[in-house]
Amino acid sequence: MSTVSLTHLSEKPLSQVLTLAKWYQVENAQLIESQKIPSRHNGLFITLFGDELSAISLVTVLTFAHQHNVKVQSVCLYQPDEELESALALYSDVEMTEATLHDFRAGLRRIGADQQLQAACIMNPANNQQPGLLVMDMDSTAIKVECIDEIARLAGVYEEVAHITAQAMAGKLAFNDSLNQRVAKLEGVELSLIQALKDDLPLMEGIQALCHHLKSNGWHLVIASGGFSWFAQALQKPLQLDEYYANELEIANNKLTGKVLGQVVDAQSKAAILSHLRLQLGLPKAQTVAIGDGANDLLMMAEAGTGIAVHGKPKVVSQADAAICQGSLLQVLYILSIPAK
Repeated sequence: MSTVSLTHLSEKPLSQVLTLAKWYQVENAQLIESQKIPSRHNGLFITLFGDELSAISLVTVLTFAHQHNVKVQSVCLYQPDEELESALALYSDVEMTEATLHDFRAGLRRIGADQQLQAACIMNPANNQQPGLLVMDMDSTAIKVECIDEIARLAGVYEEVAHITAQAMAGKLAFNDSLNQRVAKLEGVELSLIQALKDDLPLMEGIQALCHHLKSNGWHLVIASGGFSWFAQALQKPLQLDEYYANELEIANNKLTGKVLGQVVDAQSKAAILSHLRLQLGLPKAQTVAIGDGANDLLMMAEAGTGIAVHGKPKVVSQADAAICQGSLLQVLYILSIPAK
């Protein structure tokens, strides 16, 4: 059974210090290899990931946790996928209020950013090896663009649409009103003009690999978007979606009429979709994950066991359980693959 002294760690990579997928108890400034595996249903898990981790990264996080009265019992180096660098998981049996946890997460993210790394703090994390539910936003989450903006550019009305968007972002216009006003600006746009966009939607880096990984482990994959079903349909095959929910553009004579058909998919709808599917699939809340970038994803993320901001707005990152702020979305696996039992 190996032992590592915390007082003699150098800046060499953690992969040269710790054995992959082994838990180490933290005792008296030492890491002692242990057969004891934390339960994912109790306590707090901290994960640090990004580029190759150094031993100094571990000491820095342990020091930060100690300063916030979080006693770390054990640590583990793990690698969720061969395409990803190894990550560090730390476990504490501490109990926190929501307010304390929010502040701790914010500080932890700053600590990670100072080291050009990303950090997350999760309670009751999902297990990617068991069936689960992933509900994704589409625009600027599963794909790199906002489809309505791209259509507006092609139609020559981008500035007008952007002005309405700005009003909505400033809280001066409800999402439903904003959507209807923006879509109205697209009246008369021919489908042939935007067919090329639909045929070649730019996927967010890593989203296809993430979906493939989860699908192979029995996950139910869904898009719930305030965008448009015409585009969501194009993602069904490449992302192996089980279903999708989005707003339907009215089309007549191969042109957009400037109207949205049926009930608008808004923030409340997204949360309701996740809740309904969880019950339908018979899944525990912990096995549900929502990812998104905008304020209208927050209710859905709160409804999920784990809400993850991906390249999100500051408000969304602040309120999310975890955040991927740079790099591939395959990094979501760092959150879902913590090696707990």
